[in-house]
Amino acid sequence: MIRNLVRMASSGAAAVEKVIIIGSGPAAHTAAIYTSRAELRPVLFEGWMAGGVAAGGQLTTTTDVENFPGFPDGIFGFELMENMKKQSIRFGTRVFSETVTEVNLQKRPFEVKTENRSMLAHTLIISTGATAKRMQIKGAGDEELWNKGISACAVCDGAIPMFRNKPLAVIGGGDSALEEASFLTKYGSKVYVIHRRDELRASKIMQQRARENPKIEFLYSHVVEEACGTEKLEKIKVKDLKSNQVKDLPVAGLFFAIGHEPNTKFLNGQLELDETNYVLTEKGTAKTSVPGVFAAGDVQDKRYRQAITAAGSGCMAALEVEHYLTENGL
Repeated sequence: MIRNLVRMASSGAAAVEKVIIIGSGPAAHTAAIYTSRAELRPVLFEGWMAGGVAAGGQLTTTTDVENFPGFPDGIFGFELMENMKKQSIRFGTRVFSETVTEVNLQKRPFEVKTENRSMLAHTLIISTGATAKRMQIKGAGDEELWNKGISACAVCDGAIPMFRNKPLAVIGGGDSALEEASFLTKYGSKVYVIHRRDELRASKIMQQRARENPKIEFLYSHVVEEACGTEKLEKIKVKDLKSNQVKDLPVAGLFFAIGHEPNTKFLNGQLELDETNYVLTEKGTAKTSVPGVFAAGDVQDKRYRQAITAAGSGCMAALEVEHYLTENGL
C-alpha cells in the first residue's frame, strides 16, 4: 500500500530524497554516518540556533565530555560534535544550516520546509533533541558563568574536577532534581536542593532516599537570585521567600534540574506524542506513529538523555530506514 502511494505521488518531476534527517546532535550525525555509508545520500538539516542552541545540540553547551567512549582524556563538547559532523560529511551527507519550520506527514513522499527550500523524502529521521530549561538568574547567562560552574546536566558534568569535594547546589523539586542531587553526592562535599515551594513534587521513594542521604540539605521556599564569581562560580545568593532574607551560599556548582522541552512544535501534531510532548516510539525500535518516520535521541528519550544513548538510537533509526526502503521497494 505504502509503495503504491509513494510511486503515485513521486511521479512528478521533483526529486525525492531517500532520507532526510532533522537534527544536529549525536543521534542525527550517527544516523547520517550510517545512512551515508549505506549509500542513501542523506540530507541533514542541522538548524540555525534551533531551540536556542547552536548546531551540535546540548553538547555544544558543555565543556569537558569525559563519559563518551574513545576519549580517555576527555574532549570538549563542541569539538566532539564538530568531529561527528566532519565524519558525516566525509561519507556524503549533505548538511544544510537551516531550521526546519514545517513538515507534511499527510502525503507521500513527505515534505520538509525551511525558510529557504522545500524538499521531499521517502523517510524522515526526527532527532531534534530536547532543550534543558534554564532560569533567568543574574550572573548565570551564556556570557557570564554558564559552563563555568553552572550546568543543566549533573550526569554530564558532575564528575569533573572543579566540583570534587566542593559544596554544590541543585535547583528543582521533582524526581530529576533528587536524582541529580543524589548523583552529585558521589563527588561534592555537600549538595543543597533549592526549591521554591514548601513541598517537593518528587515521588515519595525519591524523597525518602534523598532525606536519608547525609550529604543532602533541603532549602525549601528558597530561590536563587544571583550567581557570583570571577572566572568561575564561587557562591550564589539565595532568598528565603517567607522572610525575604537573602544570604550567600558558597558553592562551586549550580545545576538546573527543572526539566527539558522536547523540540517537537514544528511537527504540528502529526506524530503521536506523550503528555510532555516527547515523540512516542514503538518499544525497542525507532518507529513512530507514522510509517516511514523514525525518531532518535532526546526528542524521544526523557529518561537517559545521554550522548551515547542518543548515538545508539541514531544507529537504530538509520538501520530501520534501510529496512523500510528495501521492504517498500524504494
